[in-house]
Amino acid sequence: MSKSTPSELLSRRPPRWQRGLMCLATFCVTPFGALLPDRFFQTVSDERLDRGLVLILPGIEGRSFLNVSILNGLVDGGLPHALEVFDWTTGNKFFTLYHLRALRRNLTVAQRLAERIVKYQHEYPGRPVWIVGHSGGGAMALLTANALPENHRLTGLILLAAAISPRFDISPILSKVERGIWNFSSWLDCVFVGIGTTIFGTVDGQHTPAAGMLGFHQTSNSSDPAQTPESPNAAALIQVSYHLRMIAAFNLGGHFGCVNRVFIAENIAPLISDNQVML
Repeated sequence: MSKSTPSELLSRRPPRWQRGLMCLATFCVTPFGALLPDRFFQTVSDERLDRGLVLILPGIEGRSFLNVSILNGLVDGGLPHALEVFDWTTGNKFFTLYHLRALRRNLTVAQRLAERIVKYQHEYPGRPVWIVGHSGGGAMALLTANALPENHRLTGLILLAAAISPRFDISPILSKVERGIWNFSSWLDCVFVGIGTTIFGTVDGQHTPAAGMLGFHQTSNSSDPAQTPESPNAAALIQVSYHLRMIAAFNLGGHFGCVNRVFIAENIAPLISDNQVML
């Protein structure tokens, strides 16, 4: 359990340019991030748990420098919540395609994670609970929200390059969140959630470019956050497409750009803290 306060963690962080470039460098050897000690994958204390919970779901690679980057970016963004990487995979780097396509297992893990969220909400009632999922973890975030009991809701979901089909019916899940579901997609992410999911399939078993590249094709519940969803208990789906101006935050548009520590701090953390986001 990390005892560092948010101000102490912020005071030790490298300069902005160094954080961005370090992430670009570590992304080249991202699987080796799994060798880091557990403390790199969580920032948890009693004080933070009392302020809320953010669960980070990695891609099909499991623990890696990518999810460490997400966690560090949220810390850089000044979030007071407990932050934890939840590795929903088997932990075996050779089973990445199994993690992608083992829908029955993934539904079971999503149910287990939903039960853990319910337990936290019983122990800390009224605190915000967010899930940030990257790639396969974005799909798992949706499956987890869908597995929650009717009387339990998440504060919000943030999907980064989600490896799920564009026509996945997200409308039932909108009633399981309070503030919204943000889907960050990129037309430049054509290798992993473009060609990759077309050949090997998405988490929901469709051979197509994923919503992490094309966005969701919805027939109900507008993706415009300014419009009111059809159900009074449903949140909005907010779709954020890649723009070249995101390069300024070290997001180069590929599969790893959206998890750069600087991009997370400046564009994802403000969503969770309910501050204005500058994209």
